[in-house]
Amino acid sequence: MIPKTPLPSEPHTGPQRAVKLAPSLLACDFTRLGEELRTIEEADWAHVDVMDGQFVPNISFGLPILAAARRASGLYMDVHLMIESPERYLRDFAEAGADGLTVHVESTRHIHRAVQMIHELGKHAGVTLNPGTPLEAVRPVLGDVDTVLVMSVNPGFGGQKFLSGSLERVRTLRRWLDELGSEAVLQVDGGVSAANAHALAEAGATCLVAGSAVFRADGGAAGLERLRTSLTGVPQT
Repeated sequence: MIPKTPLPSEPHTGPQRAVKLAPSLLACDFTRLGEELRTIEEADWAHVDVMDGQFVPNISFGLPILAAARRASGLYMDVHLMIESPERYLRDFAEAGADGLTVHVESTRHIHRAVQMIHELGKHAGVTLNPGTPLEAVRPVLGDVDTVLVMSVNPGFGGQKFLSGSLERVRTLRRWLDELGSEAVLQVDGGVSAANAHALAEAGATCLVAGSAVFRADGGAAGLERLRTSLTGVPQT
């Protein structure tokens, strides 16, 4: 059994929840991976997007990059699997250094089984869905997962424009999670920036994934600080 990494706590301050920041490594310079990770060492998580060219129309990276990131950083490795039949590779990604594994409801016939497998590996289980998939698709597993990810762009490419309807999807999931008494992290990924971070926090998001908004010419530390500044007044971990 792989030891389960404790999920960072989710403190509450009044009606608002603390918000984690998870820079997406998809936007970093891979020739300087270790250095890029050091620039975001004040982040809460590192988000790792894995694409197979089948579930999404792009190929990103896989196990070797995750393993290298794990060696270079002590950040919580939040792995988003945009791949067909993710059950085939859950153990491999767990052993390569994932702390949390998030799978798409559209990518597997047995989402409950996938979630159970992740937990059996001692990792935190997440579930997500494409923007065009009704939210009801994830409702049956909301009580079983540690993270729920709202995709606010169509997955496959970084740097896309935020889909405005995503705010309402965040509000709906926030309500459902609260009704269940769930402490699951409510994460948003896609087009997140300093311009919309505060609105997402107000809608109930508790973790924001940002790639292009963080890894710009002035460096990851500056990009991370821009996001933190945009969340002024919102509790942060």
